[in-house]
Amino acid sequence: MFPHVAMPLLVGRARSLAAVTAASEGTRDLLLVSQRNPEEQHPTSGTLHRVGVVARIQQVTRLPNGTTRILVDARERVHIKRFSMPRVGEDTEPATVARSASAAIVAATQPFPLDLSDVPAATLVRLRHTLSLFEEYAGLQRRVPAEIVGVLQALDDPERLVFGIAAHLQIPLEARQELLAMPSLGTLVDRLTHVLVTELELLRLERRIDEQVRGSLFQNQREFFLQEQLKAIHRELGHDEGDEFEELDAKLKARGLPEAVEVRASRELRRLRKLSPMSPEAAVSRSWLDWIAALPWHERSADTLDIHTAHDVLEADHHGLTDVKERILDHIAVLSRVGTVRGPILCLVGPPGVGKTSLARSIARAMGRTFERLSLGGVRDEAEIRGHRRTYVGALPGRIIQAMRRAEVVNPVLLLDELDKLGSDWRGDPAAALLEVLDPEQHRAFADHYLEVDYDLSQVLFITTANSLQGIPEALRDRLEIVRLPGYLEPEKVAIATRYLLPRQLEAHGLAAGDVQLREDVLVTMLRGWTREAGVRDLERRIARLVRKITRAVTERGDAALPITVTTDDLTEWLGVAPYDLEDVSTEDRVGVANGLAYTSVGGEVLEVEVSVVPGRGRLQLTGTLGDVMKESASAALTWVRSRLDAFGVAPDLLQRHDLHVHVPAGATPKDGPSAGIALATAMVSALTGRAVRGDVAMTGEVTLRGRVLPIGGVREKGVAAHRQHMQRVILPAGNARDLTELPDDARRGVDWHTVRTMDEVLDLALRPASSAASDTAPSRPKRSTARARPEKYA
Repeated sequence: MFPHVAMPLLVGRARSLAAVTAASEGTRDLLLVSQRNPEEQHPTSGTLHRVGVVARIQQVTRLPNGTTRILVDARERVHIKRFSMPRVGEDTEPATVARSASAAIVAATQPFPLDLSDVPAATLVRLRHTLSLFEEYAGLQRRVPAEIVGVLQALDDPERLVFGIAAHLQIPLEARQELLAMPSLGTLVDRLTHVLVTELELLRLERRIDEQVRGSLFQNQREFFLQEQLKAIHRELGHDEGDEFEELDAKLKARGLPEAVEVRASRELRRLRKLSPMSPEAAVSRSWLDWIAALPWHERSADTLDIHTAHDVLEADHHGLTDVKERILDHIAVLSRVGTVRGPILCLVGPPGVGKTSLARSIARAMGRTFERLSLGGVRDEAEIRGHRRTYVGALPGRIIQAMRRAEVVNPVLLLDELDKLGSDWRGDPAAALLEVLDPEQHRAFADHYLEVDYDLSQVLFITTANSLQGIPEALRDRLEIVRLPGYLEPEKVAIATRYLLPRQLEAHGLAAGDVQLREDVLVTMLRGWTREAGVRDLERRIARLVRKITRAVTERGDAALPITVTTDDLTEWLGVAPYDLEDVSTEDRVGVANGLAYTSVGGEVLEVEVSVVPGRGRLQLTGTLGDVMKESASAALTWVRSRLDAFGVAPDLLQRHDLHVHVPAGATPKDGPSAGIALATAMVSALTGRAVRGDVAMTGEVTLRGRVLPIGGVREKGVAAHRQHMQRVILPAGNARDLTELPDDARRGVDWHTVRTMDEVLDLALRPASSAASDTAPSRPKRSTARARPEKYA
């Protein structure tokens, strides 16, 4: 209790009732003092505080349960000097103990007024601030009556004001007793300010939390209410087709799921029925069930089993590519006999622009199957293949399952494009995840992290494409049936341009087939001067540019200008200056220059190896951006040449007084690999002996310190390049003789192929006799520099 405050009290203990009775019969003054421990039923003088208030009893009401309700009005604050209460010992009689327990406690007190002397103006200012804090406190604290603020604002007495504020604070008993015991007005105001600031912070936090909770509940209730309204509207409009769970259950049953998947889906559907529609788990479960219901489990597309029809489709779409077409026709033939057969996993390897992707699409059309394409270039996350687990927000199945959903059948043709461009980082290795997808023994039970059930991929015809096998891990390569697509020969490119590229561009630009007449020599000139590729992609761009120019000319001159005949003289005007020399690689006999064969990412290419003998101290200088393997190959070739100087008729001390400078143009193009060994050795022998190297001879092979010629790779691409550059003779290692059967017929018939085992055989074929050696100082015809850098070469 605080002074100047009236409050009702319930009195139930015997001593307290005795005190009320004694005060009512006397002066009606009652001393109110707090216990140190509120739970103690029989307090003693040591368990009572020493500061209390004297209150006047205004009303006494006896209640039926034996307690008494009194209304008291606190008058003044007092300090208790001592308490007088009966003493009870161990030898006290029971009757005396009972009387003492019901006897009132008497106390000797002295007034303890609040010190109001010399109250500074600053204290009154702080008091007004305390009152403003209490106003905010009363607005946040629900237990404080709203009218109390108005009553306190009307008070002029500082003592009544501070005690009125303290009386209505909802704080612990000890804190209230501390306020009651403050000696002066200034200390009481300061303490009240501190208490109010602390309580306001707590109340603001409670209010903020309460508003957040209420807002969340209101939003959930609002969404639920709107959902129910929407359902009612649909029912009124006749759009309600029944319970959505029943529809989902019927859809799952209609799919004919495998037994294990059906059990899992039924369990998930029962769980979904029990979840709240607004629960995040409900959205995850519903999404999973939708994926299960959308995937094909038994639906098949009817295969085209007529081998002649399939052959006609493949021939109509692509020129050449015999090996791939034969493999697909074999598969269709077996399929027509046995009904079902495990699909092959083909890997089409070849340079860009040879038609790998379009060929996969033609295969799907020839077999009458759905076609889906997945680009794997730049994929670094394993989850792109296997999917994300459902614990993640926004989880989805992997690309394989997504493609099956789009295909809607279990036997599509699935193209995994750019297999050699896969990456890997801390998120996993996608190539390792593909081991299961592309393994015929495992993919009948493919496990996607999102679905968490087995999915059968055994009926899918997988086709992968790559520009090179170097980027494919060995374990993954072992699961693939490699089919190599070499670069096209010049006659094949002319045929492709005539049958496919030109008609397609004419149609795209609004011209009829007879509006433009291109002679065959125009296409040949365009191939030699404006393209340098294994495929036909750049050729199609050049044809598209030519057709655009023709379309513009027709638009300006009118249809009377049709048909337009294009000659070789028109190419420079419409396509610009040719970026390549028609004779980029010379076929003249030269000393110290040999023609090597290289394998690049865009097919094969002929490269020149130049060697010069200059005064020096026997050093070997290598230029042309050569890799480590090619540098080692040059060192091995030089060692073999040193060991045979006597046989070549070269003075033994010549290499001690001269340096060998080896250069492989173009200098900005990186080159590497061991297969330039015999070309390096031949050029060195030519430079040292003065015997010219035949300009119409190209060669490839690795050389050892003993002069043996070892087999190399990329024979098909290198052979096509030699034929394209009009080489008359090509020297190959004897170990690559079996690869000659893979060469196109035109390339095999148009070139003399020689297989060798030693460098002596190479020199007999490549070098002119000493009597007809040409001088390496003879002036050579200047060549025009190319407008673009060539791709990296692997010799």
